[in-house]
Amino acid sequence: MTQSEMTKGALLVLNSGSSSVKFTIFQVGAKAQDQVSPLFAGQLTGIGTDANLKAKTSEGKLITNESWADKDKGSVPAILPHLLEWIETNLPADLPLKAAGHRVVHGGETYDKPVLVQGDVFKKLADLSPLAPLHQPQNLAAIEALANSRPELPQVACFDTAFHQTQPPLSTTYAIPKRYTDEGVRRYGFHGLSYEYIAHNLRENKPDLAKGRVVVAHLGNGASLTALDNGVSVETSMGFSALDGVPMGTRPGSLDAGILIHLMRTYDMDADDLEKLLYHQCGLLGVSNISNDMRELEENSDPNAQLAVDLFSIKVAKQIASLAITLGGIDGLIFTAGIGEHGPIIRKKICDYLAWIGFELDVAANDANEELISTESSIPVYIIPTDEELMIARHTVNVLSA
Repeated sequence: MTQSEMTKGALLVLNSGSSSVKFTIFQVGAKAQDQVSPLFAGQLTGIGTDANLKAKTSEGKLITNESWADKDKGSVPAILPHLLEWIETNLPADLPLKAAGHRVVHGGETYDKPVLVQGDVFKKLADLSPLAPLHQPQNLAAIEALANSRPELPQVACFDTAFHQTQPPLSTTYAIPKRYTDEGVRRYGFHGLSYEYIAHNLRENKPDLAKGRVVVAHLGNGASLTALDNGVSVETSMGFSALDGVPMGTRPGSLDAGILIHLMRTYDMDADDLEKLLYHQCGLLGVSNISNDMRELEENSDPNAQLAVDLFSIKVAKQIASLAITLGGIDGLIFTAGIGEHGPIIRKKICDYLAWIGFELDVAANDANEELISTESSIPVYIIPTDEELMIARHTVNVLSA
């Protein structure tokens, strides 16, 4: 597809999970990525139990909020053709659907940039599934479902790992026998599309800071942090899998590997048991035994809830300090994603732990979730909302216009 063929049309961006699908529809204009603008977005939730579709325009006006139980056959691939039909029905007549862009968690060492899914690309991505067993198969199932229902529709895979391919061996190597490293057991890092957006945003709006040493904290139900030096990723908290780093909603973050050996020997756990434990039963939920939702924990006076909040905060603060060592200093801190953008209590706790470095928040600005939330004498601290979907849309147009 040439750029001229992308001059006017619609682009679908998909982020598929095991029981939900997030989607955004962009209009593509005459100047490729400069004219990519969102039309509407939505989410299919409860797939397999009680599917529901909710969608809003880019201005926030509700388009629909309806049960799709009658269309729910128990899986994302089975319901995607219905979603595609609904999307095309709701598109303006002069904006035909031209392509789809997908968030794909793992690109391995092969893919350091987005790629058109053709030839043996799908098989190579499927071969990476053991590296991201809960995410990669779901991402690929959506690609396959669209290929089956609309084989003529170009699809582009955009990777969460690609942005971190710039990291040096000092940041990516584990202290394990080299033969395993050579076979791909290394630190990859994730949330790359989010960090890439932040790096672009800084270059456009804060060029002086963009050239400096910046730590970005992507804090949500999944959480990680990345050190940027002149906008380039040099180290990140997640490693071989999306389990590493700081505690998350249901994932533990960094964990002594000896604990896993202990669980296998003492509780007769196998790989499947450990996978279920580490991805679904740990993190904020495991510590609190109440919830994986930070908002619920902040409002709960139970000591275990407060322990979970404080543990998350201090682990994030320690990670920021660690990344500052990698950078040789720190010129700015960026909070992004759900907790990062909307969690003044957590941001305050984190920055209080780092006061000795030179962080001090403006209480009123922090409570109001303003863009600049630090005092004049502090190292700058910003809130910058991320936009992974926009990055996927831009990448998709660029790949198809090449």
